[in-house]
Amino acid sequence: MFNSYISNTLEYDPELCINCGMCSIVCPHRVFRMDGKVVKLLDPLSCMECGACQLNCPTKAIRVDGGVGCASAMMLAAIKGKKEVTCGCDSSCC
Repeated sequence: MFNSYISNTLEYDPELCINCGMCSIVCPHRVFRMDGKVVKLLDPLSCMECGACQLNCPTKAIRVDGGVGCASAMMLAAIKGKKEVTCGCDSSCC
């Protein structure tokens, strides 16, 4: 069963997890943590929706709409040369 969080598009199904740890390695905000037989969500609300976890999950246990949220806002600000990034969240990515 996928768990989803209201403030972002992150969904994670621990039943598909094989504990390879790739998500915890590639996540820039430490959303995932290796723990026992499956990876645990440490701080799902910090997900900036970059999509790195989904791209690196061999079992497709993770879904996220990459290119939305904070990651998208940061890229757009860099392209437009803006000094301030606004993504509409309270996390440290803003």
